[in-house]
Amino acid sequence: MKIGLFFGSFNPIHIGHLIIANVMQDQTDLDEVWFIISPQNPFKTQKSLLHEFDRLKMVELAIADHFHFKASDVEFHMPRPSYTIDTLTYLSEKHPLHEFKLIIGGDNLTHFHKWKNYDLILDNYGLYVYPRPGDHLKLDHPNVKYVAAPMMDISATFIRNAIKNHKSVRYLLPDMVREYIKDKKLFV
Repeated sequence: MKIGLFFGSFNPIHIGHLIIANVMQDQTDLDEVWFIISPQNPFKTQKSLLHEFDRLKMVELAIADHFHFKASDVEFHMPRPSYTIDTLTYLSEKHPLHEFKLIIGGDNLTHFHKWKNYDLILDNYGLYVYPRPGDHLKLDHPNVKYVAAPMMDISATFIRNAIKNHKSVRYLLPDMVREYIKDKKLFV
């Protein structure tokens, strides 16, 4: 199987993530999309991050009705901070019959050369790139595939701030995720 790996903090997962994942699975040759919940992104601060188990639970709730989506806590059991190449290597060893591709937004291409072993990611795995506001750089590499997808500019920071300020996030989050946040009084 060909698996697209969609890494993120998912703090919280929102409809933008789900739309991109759906386009990647439905309109490319990917059989499944696995959401890799990152406990700690080496480029982000930890201060506003919910506990990883809450973020995993929200992803599970958001994708429960989609047969081709899977939530993964693989990075919870790995050294921190999480480096994409280490996770790709681990998953390839654990699932040798699967072919893994990395799903990233075009805005990540600007700093992709700073990622640990970025050249190995390109050569051994490859990228499926979706458009993002402000993405101008294109990588000319045979393992980089640009996928036409809706331009999503939904910010988890905006969502967290809206929740904190008691504003509606009704159409930004799946209903089950919104209820989970409300019941656990998260982001308030």
